[in-house]
Amino acid sequence: MIGRILYLIPNYWSVSMHNRKTSITQFIIEEQRHIDSATGDFTSLLNDIFTSCKVISNLVNQGELVGVLGSAGSENVQGEEQKKMDIITNDVFLETNEWAGHLAAMASEEMDDIYHIPKQYPRSKYLLSFDPLDGSSNMDVNVSVGTIFSIVRCKGDCQNPTAEDFLQEGTEQVCAGYALYGPSTMMVITTGNGVNGFTLDSNIGEFVLTHPAMTIPEDTREFAINSSNSRFWEKPVQRYVDECLAGSTGTRGEDFNMRWVASMVAEVHRILTRGGIFMYPLDSKMIANGTEGKLRLLYEANPMSFIVEQAGGACSTGRERVMDIKPKELHQRVPVILGSKNEVERVVSYHKEMDSDAVA
Repeated sequence: MIGRILYLIPNYWSVSMHNRKTSITQFIIEEQRHIDSATGDFTSLLNDIFTSCKVISNLVNQGELVGVLGSAGSENVQGEEQKKMDIITNDVFLETNEWAGHLAAMASEEMDDIYHIPKQYPRSKYLLSFDPLDGSSNMDVNVSVGTIFSIVRCKGDCQNPTAEDFLQEGTEQVCAGYALYGPSTMMVITTGNGVNGFTLDSNIGEFVLTHPAMTIPEDTREFAINSSNSRFWEKPVQRYVDECLAGSTGTRGEDFNMRWVASMVAEVHRILTRGGIFMYPLDSKMIANGTEGKLRLLYEANPMSFIVEQAGGACSTGRERVMDIKPKELHQRVPVILGSKNEVERVVSYHKEMDSDAVA
């Protein structure tokens, strides 16, 4: 019976599947062949990142079997409680990517300052920023988590980089991606030529192309926001959410579904596969605390904006395009509204109306 079930699953057998699928390494090499100045450094760097994510995927899958769940008893630079896996995955990324000679430096959400490549290793022209485990609070309850990364070129002294070198607009990214650790492990990347998704085949230890040319529908009837903060929202966000909740009896004339996973990777992946809008907007509580948003510009907002825009979506703070923001510091936070283009533009228009009325 089991044999018959497996036979009915398309491409179940790994060998036959692999023969027909493009590996992520093959895909990147093919992409680089179209660039005359390509040296292979970029491909090698991406392979190191993919290796990091495979290691993290294995740790996530084993969970308490290897004792990686729970709090580490420390805080990161933002004053947030660190989980054991925050520290472990950060170390995995540093150790896997420091030695090959493709990077000038790294920056992590979990570290106060940039990470300088050890002196015994060569340095090169790329800068890597990453969130090693987005949504780590979900680990203890076995909900999807992920890794987010962004690559820019080092425009200064690549042998002696500083934090200032990382403070580039999102439009300067040469690659962004995320790994999603869920029922299957997926890698989604863009190099500025569309968005492609790869699934980890654990039998061969390789990501294979399963979701080519991912696109986000312009319209949606699904939104994601942490409604527990509704009393703090600005009026444009309150208006938009109220319209969605009113459904077919309201001004929109159609019903909407609400989602909230508390893992940006999981939220964005859902939007990439079936559309939707994700919002972590500015609110009065943030303003009172002296912050400009919740999500980190370099480690979360910029890479996800690059991916979403390359898939045909949009990403804004409500008042400006996220990727046009000039970063002021490594751990700068911003509001984020991203997803299906027409819905994002609707929320932005509501902000413009409110701001215009305030000026008048």
